[in-house]
Amino acid sequence: MLKWIIILLIVAAAASLLGMPALAGAAATGARILIGIVLIIFLLVVLGIFAVT
Repeated sequence: MLKWIIILLIVAAAASLLGMPALAGAAATGARILIGIVLIIFLLVVLGIFAVT
């Protein structure tokens, strides 16, 4: 999962350097969505652990 976030960030950086703002925006949005999903899963796991104990 972390690998995909890093790949998307690299794509965004490369696209912005090459002057493709649309692609850079799409890659950055994808990375943000992935980070959001990871954070939500992490919070659910933490809350689940607190609920069980």
